[in-house]
Amino acid sequence: MSYKITNELRIAISGKSGCGNTTVSTLLSQKLNIKLINYTFRQLAAEKGLTLAQVIENAKTDDSYDEYVDNHQVELARAENCVLGSRLAIWMLKEADFKVYLFASDEVRANRVFEREGGDLEEIKRFTSMRDSEDSRRYKKLYNIDNNEYGFVDLFIDTSKYNPEQIVELILSELKKRNLISE
Repeated sequence: MSYKITNELRIAISGKSGCGNTTVSTLLSQKLNIKLINYTFRQLAAEKGLTLAQVIENAKTDDSYDEYVDNHQVELARAENCVLGSRLAIWMLKEADFKVYLFASDEVRANRVFEREGGDLEEIKRFTSMRDSEDSRRYKKLYNIDNNEYGFVDLFIDTSKYNPEQIVELILSELKKRNLISE
């Protein structure tokens, strides 16, 4: 099915690691045939020849990592119709036409990371907990954002109840209701 965007459209999708942010953002951008912007610490690590853990560790004491990733993706999002999928998209892209928050419990998120990347489940749980804590601390310090406050979003989805395709359909349905897209 092909969708027509009725005006400019910038969709911001956020959620903590393992919520399906990247998968849902990718599928949605494909369905709408608009650009996906999902520039993260993972991409930055690859560009710098570092591991994700090294970037997270460096970001604890060097704000330039966060500032670069966050500002770069917002600049990209402002340039054209897009789906911006990132931890801070719903807060940083204030002018987004539609904001979605994806939620899943700590247990569900750790299991998804385990299924995707393998490894030791208990270690993944510890790493995910550390990452959540570190992310929250940095976002508060850098931008005065509490990433556990998302009551302002247009759509909240518990991703443990749906598969990625169903989540995309929920988003598309809401976009149609708001006349942001048409078939």
